[in-house]
Amino acid sequence: MRVVIQRTGHASVSIDGACKSAIGKGLLVLVGIEEADGKDDIEWLCKKIVNLRIFDDKQGVMNKSVVEAGGDILVISQFTLHASTKKGNRPSYIRAARPETAIPLYELFCRELSTALGKEVGTGRFGADMKVELLNDGPVTICMDTKNKE
Repeated sequence: MRVVIQRTGHASVSIDGACKSAIGKGLLVLVGIEEADGKDDIEWLCKKIVNLRIFDDKQGVMNKSVVEAGGDILVISQFTLHASTKKGNRPSYIRAARPETAIPLYELFCRELSTALGKEVGTGRFGADMKVELLNDGPVTICMDTKNKE
């Protein structure tokens, strides 16, 4: 699994012109799933995401997690995170998991992340044409791939 995490002042996702989910201070998590991903990847990522110390403490040092900061999380599926651009100018998405694999893993990821956060996470809709808005606070952007855990 590959994620891009952005610290937000606020973020939202709209589908067909209607707001599906919105958060204030917290994290926007874009998640890409590949065929080789599984429950171990989900567990590792959820633990890392909720414990990342990227929110300011009273001294202005990034020393607090999203949980400690009382923030929210918005999770958006994004197969394009697995784009390969090695050949030509048209990206290949061959590494991205097919929907029959990706949807259950995405749903499990959202449930596990909600449990780790201690409250529901906002979501988009898998496979939908989504419009995502955010105010990147900092800016702070972190990329992680479960294939590079070690």
